[in-house]
Amino acid sequence: MQNYKMWIDGKPVDALSGKTYTAVNPATEEEIANVPLGDKADAERAVEAAYKALPNWLEKSRAERSQIMIQIAVALRENAEELINLEIIDHGTPAGIARGMYPQGAHGFEWGAQVSGEMTGDVIPSDANSLMYIRREPVGVSALITPWNFPLLMVLTKLATSLAMGNTCIVKPPSINSLSALKVGEILAKLDIPPGVINFVTGSGSTVGEALVTDPRVGLVAFTGSCETGKRIMELASRTVKRLQLELGGKNPVIVLEDADLDGAVGRGVGSQCFNTGQVCASPGRFYVHEKLYDEFVEKFVAGAKKVVVGNPADPKTSMGPVVSAEHRDKVERHIQSGIEEGAKLVLGGERPTEPPLDKGYYVMPTVFTNVKQNMKIAREEIFGPVACIMEPFSSEDEVIDLANDNTFGLCATVWTKDRAKAIRFANELQAGVIFVNGSSGAGTEFPWGGFKESGIGKEGSKYGLQDYSQVKVVALDISQ
Repeated sequence: MQNYKMWIDGKPVDALSGKTYTAVNPATEEEIANVPLGDKADAERAVEAAYKALPNWLEKSRAERSQIMIQIAVALRENAEELINLEIIDHGTPAGIARGMYPQGAHGFEWGAQVSGEMTGDVIPSDANSLMYIRREPVGVSALITPWNFPLLMVLTKLATSLAMGNTCIVKPPSINSLSALKVGEILAKLDIPPGVINFVTGSGSTVGEALVTDPRVGLVAFTGSCETGKRIMELASRTVKRLQLELGGKNPVIVLEDADLDGAVGRGVGSQCFNTGQVCASPGRFYVHEKLYDEFVEKFVAGAKKVVVGNPADPKTSMGPVVSAEHRDKVERHIQSGIEEGAKLVLGGERPTEPPLDKGYYVMPTVFTNVKQNMKIAREEIFGPVACIMEPFSSEDEVIDLANDNTFGLCATVWTKDRAKAIRFANELQAGVIFVNGSSGAGTEFPWGGFKESGIGKEGSKYGLQDYSQVKVVALDISQ
């Protein structure tokens, strides 16, 4: 079993306490590696390294920093197979999905190197005796606290954005699957990156995470994860009034209108619900189907879900692997049980697989509920698993807009209709940061991702995301002399 190291100030290090924890393959329950169990002291030395590295990093020109980002992209592509394999065995990502998503992470560094030069300031019109201009500057030390559902991609996305704007970084990867992040640290340590610019610290959110959020030397916290943890970060960050970029999940409505492409809505719905085993903040949370299409939609959806190939993620035939851990499997199963107890109709799944090879590993089979009422727990809370909640049928467009907006989250929403005027009306009235129409998808470095309400603050990706990792300074000069 391999022993991994944290990376602080350009060096591989153990936790100061000497403690470790064990990484487990979620598909087989086999122990695969030992990971340092960092604590507050380790977080503090990472912050110290990033804080000391900041002046020299800022002295480099934008072109020099961009060149380093290009070098990072090249190194990531050269080590792709090893990183993809870690994503498969540490998170349970099916091989085809892992290989399909990986290029996006490397591309983020290339894109950031190119676009950062456009994130400049402006000159403000003034009178003849004054000059006023705006500078866009780095925030300073950024703490990047990443989620477990896309462990490698989210580390690379946040790291590329932060570096593009000239910040130094501390990455706190998820404790449940840190191996790919620590391997990235090992890869980057071989490049000509000044020590301390990029640091990786592993450990729990309650120790390492909170130490980073409360440290006054940290100027920005970028976090993707649960709403509860995001609120805790806001509370702690308020003590030093830190800048925050938060992406906190969703309970996303999918509205299928009377004139929808039914087969398209079903196919995309099944695929989205089971992608990454439903562990996606953009996963469908609630399906609202017009009463005239309801029965046919349910019949086709169940048939499509039955065709999903569940198995070992290393098998190229697998389209859905396990959930990330036994703890999360139990949480998803509690949601399923609550749906049954509250009277939703279970039409598929709901039971743990018992036949080999799925009797080992943290598998949840595709599950479908119908006639889900608006006030049920499975309709209100993010399940984060392959559990489809098909709500009670609707007949009124005004009614379904109100139902879709009736949730504390507002990340994304989907509308299926052949009527473009209706599509625009729904897009304008739905309370979500991203609206998909007729299966159109949005992903990639250039796409601004982020929601309304309790789904978070700010955007991930695009120029809007770059703005979140910078701060604006206004300079006013008297030039009358």
